[in-house]
Amino acid sequence: MSLSVLVEPKFSNGNLVSFMGGEGIINNYRFESGTWKYLVKMPMEPEPEISRVGYETMIWLSEVDIC
Repeated sequence: MSLSVLVEPKFSNGNLVSFMGGEGIINNYRFESGTWKYLVKMPMEPEPEISRVGYETMIWLSEVDIC
């Protein structure tokens, strides 16, 4: 028999966070492979000359990558 303990996440939806590539707001999070993963939404830059394709402003980051 093994005991499994789920650690609470350090961050939650709406928190402003920093990471190596910039900063953003936590949009979602989930527990995966023994660590919390966070969907961080970065602020939109001005529209480039060529149109955007998809969600270039969102990235999944591990808890250890966030300050």
